[in-house]
Amino acid sequence: MSKVCELCGKGPLIGNQVSHSNRKTKKRWLPNLQKAALTLKGITKTLKICTRCLRTYKNIQSAN
Repeated sequence: MSKVCELCGKGPLIGNQVSHSNRKTKKRWLPNLQKAALTLKGITKTLKICTRCLRTYKNIQSAN
């Protein structure tokens, strides 16, 4: 199962989680992906998209 947005390509970010005592361990931040049924070019598809793309898409739909 892919952790990548199918519209913008946003994927996991990797960095260090730093504790109070300044110990560092690897941490992975995942994008907030949701399944959404979108109509693109007259075809309805179910895509896994990040919430930022979902919000942008809804704003575009409401403007039309």
